[in-house]
Amino acid sequence: MQNKQTFEFEFVALMASLMSIVALSIDALLPALPEIGTALSVENPNDNQLLVTMIFLGLGFGQLIFGPLSDSFGRKPIVYIGFTLFIIATFICVSTNSFEMMIFGRVLQGVGLASPRTLSIAMIRDSYSGNYMAKVLSIVVMFFILVPVIAPTLGQFLLNYYNWESIFYVNLAFGLIIMLWFWKRQDETLSKDKRIKFTPMLFVNGSKEFMKHKNAVAFTLVSGFITGSFMVYLSTAQQIFEQQYNLGDKFPIIFASLAIAVGLATFLNSRYVVKFGMWRIAFAGTIAYCIISILYVILFWSGTNPSIEVLIGFFALQFFAIGFLFGNLRSLAMQPLGHIAGIGAAINGFVSTVMAVPIANYIGSFVSNSVLPLFIGFSIFGILSLLVFLRLKVLHK
Repeated sequence: MQNKQTFEFEFVALMASLMSIVALSIDALLPALPEIGTALSVENPNDNQLLVTMIFLGLGFGQLIFGPLSDSFGRKPIVYIGFTLFIIATFICVSTNSFEMMIFGRVLQGVGLASPRTLSIAMIRDSYSGNYMAKVLSIVVMFFILVPVIAPTLGQFLLNYYNWESIFYVNLAFGLIIMLWFWKRQDETLSKDKRIKFTPMLFVNGSKEFMKHKNAVAFTLVSGFITGSFMVYLSTAQQIFEQQYNLGDKFPIIFASLAIAVGLATFLNSRYVVKFGMWRIAFAGTIAYCIISILYVILFWSGTNPSIEVLIGFFALQFFAIGFLFGNLRSLAMQPLGHIAGIGAAINGFVSTVMAVPIANYIGSFVSNSVLPLFIGFSIFGILSLLVFLRLKVLHK
């Protein structure tokens, strides 16, 4: 199935759906963070951010388990195992009265969801390579972005008419439908002759092979920088718009409109990446990411928030730049790893996610009365990403 150059709509839609279970589990819960915090007697509102960031921690570690296993036993059975874990974790979340147990449930949800998230990328790499892989991944990300457009609105609807627990149940029902579709319609992408014999050293050997490829390592680091700074927005968005701007009722609409900026960029990327190449587009996107965030820091260094229209404008430009990064960075990292796609996707996802969680938790702790710390974070990690690109340019000359 390697190196296909044909577009298969159902495959792309199914891979996007597998990834979107993660997005729905995060974004649909955003409007409910204060209610969950109140129900579980959380005293510091900033602690509610952990309900978002801790699922990412589980995603990071889960990839290390499921990626290597899929290289030995195939992609499909490992997806089913991960989703079963997600089911168990969901019931832990809805049945607990303890915030600590809820955090444990969210971490466990992340571990389970790491399977469909990581293996969807491995399945894409099994089937495509080069700039066409970047094109397919961009289209997958574009469909995936539609979830954040509707998820907070769905969460708010369920919160208004039912309760916060219903959000977990709807996520579970959505996941079950996707799993049924996956079971009925998706063939195994890793043929038996290409599987790696399972040994206790499988992960160690895969890691050594991963480290041999400088581009894979470098673009994994850049993914961590960009994902981390973006995760700060995900974990603080509800706080910013509801508490700093008193726009709680408009939060789902604002969140959706900003997700559309990312979706538009990923759509444009899918149209032009084969023509211009994923390296050039990702490099230009990184430069734009830096310029936009630094401009905000210069203009609003006092810490006083701008008008909501100005803030949304800056966010939209920032996320438009991000739309040219997500798919391309992952494709650039995965390109040399076709022979270890499962382990490669796992290490790439683990490192970038585990880098992102402390970045998000640290910067998010400063986002109490001002949006400025968020853009300082964008600036710092945008500059670090740009330095990695420049370093690779020197090495490739």
